[in-house]
Amino acid sequence: MAKRQTVNDQPLQRLMGYARISTDDHVHDTQLDELRAAGCDRIYQEHGSGAAHARPVLTKLLGELTAGDVLVVVRLDRLARSVSHLLQVIQDLHDRGVHFRSIRDPIDTSTPQGVFSLEVLGAVAQLERSLIIERTKAGIKAAKARGKLPGNPGLRERRPEAIAAVSKAREKLYLDQILSSSRTWLPLVQQLRPKHSWQNVVRVLNRRGQDWTVERLRRAVHRLVREKRAEKDLLARSPRRPPEDHLMQLVAAIAIADPDLSLRDIATELDLMGEPPKGGGRKWQPSSVRDLLDEAHRFGLIRR
Repeated sequence: MAKRQTVNDQPLQRLMGYARISTDDHVHDTQLDELRAAGCDRIYQEHGSGAAHARPVLTKLLGELTAGDVLVVVRLDRLARSVSHLLQVIQDLHDRGVHFRSIRDPIDTSTPQGVFSLEVLGAVAQLERSLIIERTKAGIKAAKARGKLPGNPGLRERRPEAIAAVSKAREKLYLDQILSSSRTWLPLVQQLRPKHSWQNVVRVLNRRGQDWTVERLRRAVHRLVREKRAEKDLLARSPRRPPEDHLMQLVAAIAIADPDLSLRDIATELDLMGEPPKGGGRKWQPSSVRDLLDEAHRFGLIRR
């Protein structure tokens, strides 16, 4: 299908529709019809209940959205589990230059009125959190007045079933967290592993605003592989290379992560990483970067 063009021959915004079909919802053509009528270029369909935390189709869609795109849903409850979850998703989209529109609700972040409605929702969510905190504090105070200790009695008594339940809840929370953030780091991991070491992958990610250690990144990837959300090959051992090949691997990893970088840009990245220049000197030179890229090409780490 040809891309729609403006009068200045510039591509219009992509309207990307998302429809979540509940497991007990047998009639879902209405959502699809409304999204098509709204002009969506593509529609992603998810099947599952609103309470489900894992939404692989939504995760995939959020990862494919780029600046200028518009995410379109029929109703707010099709996208988010709660007001706080909705605000979290929309804030992430806003940070990436992506707009959000709900057809049946007065929210369109590309308009001032829609932004105002979003701010009202944010205030409601903050009020809801404050009320929950107040009720929790009041409940603890009342329990203490009755001589009861706050917290989980099963954990205090070290009951195996209570400990197992808490452990399961923590694991579920951890999985939800890495699934929701995976679109910001997993594509790069998939580009670099297993040809590049975990250390170099972490360095490249952290230079792009992430905050990883090798241990935490490997644990996250292991979990995604276990849940069949990532390829098992990512965990394969990276090829053993002589210590002097460290710079070649690092330069190759930087180039793969951002193919648009010039030789001088890569040299600047290496300086910012605190990597001593090859052959001495105070700063990296583009010629040294070119030599390492040529070497990485010969070893098959990058393609020309």
